[in-house]
Amino acid sequence: MKITFFGAAQNVTGSKHLIQVQDYNILLDCGMYQGKRNISNQLNKELPFSPDQIDAVILSHAHIDHSGLLPVLVKEGFKGKIYCTSATEEITRYLLQDSASIQEHDCEYLNDHLKKGEDPVFPIYNSDEAERTFNQFVPAEYFSAGGGWVKLTNNIRFKLYDAGHILGSAIVLLEIKEGGKTERLVFTGDLGRDELPILRSPEPLEEDAATMIMESTYGGRNHGPIGEIMDALEGIINSAAKRGSKIIVPAFALGRTQELIYVLHKLVNQNRIPNLPIYFDSPLAQNLTAIFSRSTEYFDKEFWKDFGFRKDPVFVFENLRYVETTSESKNLNNLHGPMLILACSGMAEGGRILHHLKNNIEDPNNVVLITGFQAENTLGRKIQDGVSPVRILGESYNIRAKVITLDALSAHAGQKGLLKRVEETKGLKNLFLVHGELPQSEALQGEILGLKPDLSVSIPALGQSFEF
Repeated sequence: MKITFFGAAQNVTGSKHLIQVQDYNILLDCGMYQGKRNISNQLNKELPFSPDQIDAVILSHAHIDHSGLLPVLVKEGFKGKIYCTSATEEITRYLLQDSASIQEHDCEYLNDHLKKGEDPVFPIYNSDEAERTFNQFVPAEYFSAGGGWVKLTNNIRFKLYDAGHILGSAIVLLEIKEGGKTERLVFTGDLGRDELPILRSPEPLEEDAATMIMESTYGGRNHGPIGEIMDALEGIINSAAKRGSKIIVPAFALGRTQELIYVLHKLVNQNRIPNLPIYFDSPLAQNLTAIFSRSTEYFDKEFWKDFGFRKDPVFVFENLRYVETTSESKNLNNLHGPMLILACSGMAEGGRILHHLKNNIEDPNNVVLITGFQAENTLGRKIQDGVSPVRILGESYNIRAKVITLDALSAHAGQKGLLKRVEETKGLKNLFLVHGELPQSEALQGEILGLKPDLSVSIPALGQSFEF
């Protein structure tokens, strides 16, 4: 078996891991790189392997940093099947179409504002190319929900466990028979947390596994209890109400947005925040929220206690106002606070959030609320780190708004959850830490080796291969 790490290696974006065994090539995820525009464009336009040599793709979940280059893979010659849960397939369809649309509109905007001598920019794929990708999707359900093993060859099969990260997210267990022996490899994808609202906790494995590829986004830290974010949001919103502030929230369309609405609804039900308008400015996130609303079979006990048993629609309440058209979105700039605006994308790398930031970030009375991980070199990370001025849609803006970070809602396991996964996996010999910036991965590596000094724990570099 040979494993090559073509993405999410010493960073948290562009997940792509190639498994080569018995002349059969399996790609785990095919994610888009997000970061500096010139570096991102180069890494996203040219795949570091031959797409026509890939036999199958197994997609852990729908987030763009895991699924976003599937249209490029197909466009460049991949003819095989793309396996994932049915929820992931449905969600990925929306995300890839949105990704293509954002690229098309951003390129149009940037080309309309080119300075003399600047070259035009083009999307890495368009909406038609994104749509063609779905001809190759094949649903594979969680084993616990009756999905069963999926046969790739006579000697290779896989099954899926619930990763608890976002709706449809999966832990992939590959089983390979070679030379009279059976070897198992586990890919966690992005691993969820035990205590988050809405979704169930990650499932433990039933089988032994010698090799694991595990995320390490928060390998060096743990999250505070979920109650902290309710207290923090209560304080931020009440303060904004008194000052007439706008709270601008770069929102991840999938997962984080639904969790925020869940918490905000609870605060409203408990009369802990005033009746200020909450604008949900993302048609994409609204479509994804509709999928959540009809997927309650994946929800945890807390949802049923808070909303389900009372048949209270969790994603609908008096304060929440859905914004659909572009003109409605633009009109928000003419309104005075207090208000809260949720808009995509979560790392402020595209979408309507860019227009809300450029119109509000220079007002010291406003708040920019960061609620999710911001990858290095993204606009969201620059804002979070206090870099000023920042460039938004080609123009320079000084950050005068107050920037607040709340990460208690992170859908990624903290260090304790990651250590738990390692300790629970029987027969583990080789562990590869991916999807984490180097300090986080190194901190987790040290903790793991302290517990299991005989375990081989590697932090692969981009393009690095391992054979065993």
